[in-house]
Amino acid sequence: MKLLIIGATGMIGSRLVTEAQSRGHSVVAASRKGSAVEGAEALALDAANAEAVAAASAGVDVVISAVSPRSTGDAISEATTYGRALINAAEKSDKRLVVVGGAGTLNLPDGTPVADIVPDEYRAEAQGMRQVHDLLADSAVDFAFLAPAALIEPGQRTGNFRLGGRELLSDAEGNSRISAEDYAIALLDEVETPAHAREVLVVSREMV
Repeated sequence: MKLLIIGATGMIGSRLVTEAQSRGHSVVAASRKGSAVEGAEALALDAANAEAVAAASAGVDVVISAVSPRSTGDAISEATTYGRALINAAEKSDKRLVVVGGAGTLNLPDGTPVADIVPDEYRAEAQGMRQVHDLLADSAVDFAFLAPAALIEPGQRTGNFRLGGRELLSDAEGNSRISAEDYAIALLDEVETPAHAREVLVVSREMV
């Protein structure tokens, strides 16, 4: 497949590029500056520009968004702008959209939104990404929304992870984490074999 990965030079996006290439997929690596990515077609793309995102989406099989709203200082407005651009592009190109969400889209076992209890410095971003999901849910586009565990960071590609619905997954000690490499496995699995149409899916390290 040919995949458009928006945010391809970020911490998660770069792992998605590596995982996609390891599976033999062709990658259009989009970033704000169009930075070179080994083995991929680099593309400078403003993710807030709906027409540009639609044009970039037209020539690929699946669009993957790995963009975080951290550029303007107004995370909620930035996230919703990105979300609307993605929806516009998906509607025009009729392409499936797979979104790297945030743990803020998830809920605690008692139903409390995680976005409402994260530390202040992360709350706007978490709430913004939750709104992106809500915009997608209100649209008619074909999407999957993969939220990582509470902590996602560079690590090892182990294949040791589990999937869940919209409830935050934690181990017996209350830890909720996933490596970016294992998260990339789960997301590319969903790209290759769609199984969660219009759903939120959480990826967390397997309990050991």
